[in-house]
Amino acid sequence: MTSDRAPDRVAVITGASRGIGAHLTRALLGAGWHVAGLSRSGGTPEGVEGQPFESFTCDVTDEQAVEATVARVVERHGRIDLLVNNAGAIEPEVPLWEADVETWWRVMVINVRGPFLLTRAVVPHMIGAGGGRVINLNSGSGTRESALLTAYHASKSALARLTGGTALAGAEHGVLAFDLAPGVIESDMTHSMELHRGRTEWTDPEDLKALALAIADGELDGFNGRFVRAGTDDLDTLRERSRSGLAEGARMLRLRPWGNDDPVS
Repeated sequence: MTSDRAPDRVAVITGASRGIGAHLTRALLGAGWHVAGLSRSGGTPEGVEGQPFESFTCDVTDEQAVEATVARVVERHGRIDLLVNNAGAIEPEVPLWEADVETWWRVMVINVRGPFLLTRAVVPHMIGAGGGRVINLNSGSGTRESALLTAYHASKSALARLTGGTALAGAEHGVLAFDLAPGVIESDMTHSMELHRGRTEWTDPEDLKALALAIADGELDGFNGRFVRAGTDDLDTLRERSRSGLAEGARMLRLRPWGNDDPVS
């Protein structure tokens, strides 16, 4: 994952200082991108010293902070080619009626308002430059229900709708959007979850990096508005599907009718 290309392509990654954000930051830097990393701490991920990486302290739920940070990136580099909405949160694993209201809602704010604000701030600059791509770090959780993680699952379902809306509205402007599920990457977050207690098999971060780079390079544009998953999807198969086309609604959240006679089908 190295390249001789000059760092003229600019990526913005939220939650870049650790975990999945750090993995993606290192992957993009290795492929010749300039990366602006946003996080609440403003920290720099390990292993990026001496590379074209800039850290910005930014609360992704703060509209003014997001607007100001995006403006600084554009002022410095004149463009943003890729936005990776990675920053996210999860709540304690309890039934909905046992959830703390503020904690539950905070997950929704971070996981939905954050990507909304970043996309809203970045996409106009992409349109002005002729196009760009948005990667939303989604999850298989967004495609199904949960008895214990209702905020997280609801937020990821909502995020898929942001992805789809961005893809539809952005199509005429060359702006594409993708849901990328990272699988189960070993991290502080996954180790904190009862769901993964005792887990010994984890998604290889290299699978996630390869998918993200393929999206960033335009190899999977046929999945615009759709969902791909690291650790499960085969990249060569995705490339072929992207070239050949997908059926209406494939890899998208849709209501499943009970049969051909269902009036809402």
